[in-house]
Amino acid sequence: MSNLDFVKHADDSNFSTIVLKEEKPTLVDFWAPWCGPCRAIGPVLEELATQYGERINIVKVNVDDNPATASQYGVRSIPTLLLVKNGQVQETQIGLLSKNQLAAMFDRYLN
Repeated sequence: MSNLDFVKHADDSNFSTIVLKEEKPTLVDFWAPWCGPCRAIGPVLEELATQYGERINIVKVNVDDNPATASQYGVRSIPTLLLVKNGQVQETQIGLLSKNQLAAMFDRYLN
């Protein structure tokens, strides 16, 4: 299974199903193709998706294509990362994070 199999994509119509109704911790990456830091964090998220496997979800939301969801969560800068668990935003990080910072964030929410 490739790392891309673990990274999902959500849009305004399916965000609730893919993110909010999921029981395991879900990292939502609000991004855009023209954003350099967003492109830089992509491969790191793919590595972590492989490393954590089924224990977490990683979901990408393109802010250009899904303005309603981005607006609902107050996304003003990208990348914006939300850690959602049981339908609630537990943590928000803005900007480029290292693999270790992201792993530490996941580990805080894994039971």
